[in-house]
Amino acid sequence: MLQIAICDDDQKELSILTTLIREYLTINKISAELFEFSHPDALLSSCESCRFHLYILDIVMPMVDGISLGKALRRLDREAQIIYATTEPQFALQAFAANPINFLVKPVSQQALFSTLTLALSKVEAEDETLAVKTKEGIFVVSVRIILCCEYIGRGVTYQLASGEKLHSLSSTQSFAEQIAPLLIRSDFLQPHISFAVNLRHVEQLTREEIRLCGGISVPVSKKQYTTVRDRYLDFRLAREGQKR
Repeated sequence: MLQIAICDDDQKELSILTTLIREYLTINKISAELFEFSHPDALLSSCESCRFHLYILDIVMPMVDGISLGKALRRLDREAQIIYATTEPQFALQAFAANPINFLVKPVSQQALFSTLTLALSKVEAEDETLAVKTKEGIFVVSVRIILCCEYIGRGVTYQLASGEKLHSLSSTQSFAEQIAPLLIRSDFLQPHISFAVNLRHVEQLTREEIRLCGGISVPVSKKQYTTVRDRYLDFRLAREGQKR
């Protein structure tokens, strides 16, 4: 289910935003859970155990400013959608360091918020595809965006997730590429090695020998594949930067 976090130290403003968002969800018949936070630290703490698809943040707060909060959230989740809502328009340029989808000036109009929510949720829907993984414990449905990499082990596939968790699929007569075919047809996944595939969204560094992912994970790159891997990664980065403009 869609998870939306709203953070504002002003209880009145928090209530206004929540009411408008609930109205939008009702009109568009969208099921979602809304979580209110009056302190940035409470939101960051909650992010350790709960993933939010959309964050709506105030900027001027006496504890941690919304720009610093947005940057921290972006480090935790590169794909989450962030919307700023503030009384201080002069912070707009600084706010875009966190790659927000929009910057709204309070009092937020219904029209401005609704159009921004429509854009944000369309991006969430596009990003939030899932994969069913059959394991000994049962079938687990995981969001593709949180898969860091896949490794072919013992005729099965081990999926390393952003949370640190690993899922081990059942052994199969299919090849590695066949087992992860739903991922390899995507522009954000590639196979740099006969036994590994990586999610390009989580790449921190690419060298001739390895790909370094978030969380300190390294995946080998075969010599024959390096040029292809480099070109695919650069194309992916350029496409992503183009979408953000």
